[in-house]
Amino acid sequence: MFRLNSKAGVSRFILQRYQLIQLLWTLLCLSVIFFSAGVSAERADRDKPIHLEADRATVEDYKRKGDFRTSVFTGNVVLTQGTLIIRADKIIMKEDAIGYRYATAHGNLVSFCQKRDGVDEYVEAWSKRVEYDDKTDKIELFGNARLKRGADEVQGDYISYDITRDFFQVIGQPEQKNSENSDHRVRAVIQPKTKQPDEKTEE
Repeated sequence: MFRLNSKAGVSRFILQRYQLIQLLWTLLCLSVIFFSAGVSAERADRDKPIHLEADRATVEDYKRKGDFRTSVFTGNVVLTQGTLIIRADKIIMKEDAIGYRYATAHGNLVSFCQKRDGVDEYVEAWSKRVEYDDKTDKIELFGNARLKRGADEVQGDYISYDITRDFFQVIGQPEQKNSENSDHRVRAVIQPKTKQPDEKTEE
């Protein structure tokens, strides 16, 4: 059994342990800082300003009192925020007191496009109505909804897409509204991933 023969030996042992703990703690802190910086860089769109173009616009005064300040844009409306682009016939934009924005887009059809984080690939979507929540970073599609992510594609009456988590949910028409020949079922096309050939060792 290991024993320390003197007080000096005990002191050196405690000092070495303390230095080791300090080193591990420093490495842990550096790892957390590096990881956090990487995540922030990948979510650059959310921190960029929202730009709107339209044929006509009605914008409420900033001095107006209330929970929201509402602006209405009509005619060939284009909303951009970084790589995010929404095209519609009409967009109603609401801004709360903190500065978060909520957009409701109408058209036939409204289109949505945004580059995915970390990959050279885009998410594209179409529906009769699109709701974009700047606070939660979510997109909701209503009516003839279709979403395409890379080679994969889903269709339904309602699609919810969480931009931050890169996660979507699809819902079809309620069963009581479906008939035998109904076209309101959820449909999905999922392409197979390219498989790498196994490496064989030549004899």
